[in-house]
Amino acid sequence: MHWDFALILVVLAVVVPVAGRRRVRALLALHDTTKLDRLSIYASTIAFQWFAAVLIFWRATLHGITPAQLGLSLGHGLLIITIVVGLGVIFLLNQIVSVRRIALDANALRSETVQLALKIFPRDGIERLAFLALVATVAVCEEFVYRGFAQHVLQDWSRFLWLGMLGSALLFSFAHLYQGKRGLVSTCAVGLVFSGVRAWSGSLVPTIVAHFIADLSIGLLAPRHIQEAVRKRANLQEKEGKVSVTEAS
Repeated sequence: MHWDFALILVVLAVVVPVAGRRRVRALLALHDTTKLDRLSIYASTIAFQWFAAVLIFWRATLHGITPAQLGLSLGHGLLIITIVVGLGVIFLLNQIVSVRRIALDANALRSETVQLALKIFPRDGIERLAFLALVATVAVCEEFVYRGFAQHVLQDWSRFLWLGMLGSALLFSFAHLYQGKRGLVSTCAVGLVFSGVRAWSGSLVPTIVAHFIADLSIGLLAPRHIQEAVRKRANLQEKEGKVSVTEAS
């Protein structure tokens, strides 16, 4: 394996998870975020992800890896369209169910993941447009980095397809270390599905679309449902408190 490929993989396995965890810790320590905070988070993430993707593409092509080997092809039209529609519907429905489940679970509402979501998800039209650009960037860049570059390099180095898929999924889950143990497991499972689809179709198009749909839907649906659930629970607790005071009197 080339030294620069090894270095990139080490950065993905160690530096990215640690830096992401520290950033999330800093956000969770805040009482709330301002509009400027959220827009700054979107802008810095977009800039970093495109920088990383362009750098990796440069190093990969420098060593003779073709765009097609990195999954940058349309593949077979009918197969790609079928996978895109099927995968997109599955992930959209999954996100809708997940948001509703969280809104009904008092413990989930107090989790770090939900508290982080309330701090970084968009709250008005301008933020939603910026968030749209963020989601598009994350879908394209992360799929290229993990399913395009990492999966190909690990498969080529090990000579085993399954090792490339597993390594890609693990690196992808490490990048979401801030979600805790449960998030690591679920993200690794999603990574394995995406790695399998990429290996089967030979293209990143299906996973980019599915990734985009999953992130966009959760970002637009979660704030409203979670805030509504928090308000209902606060009102219920207030009513129960008044009842308790009345009975005590």
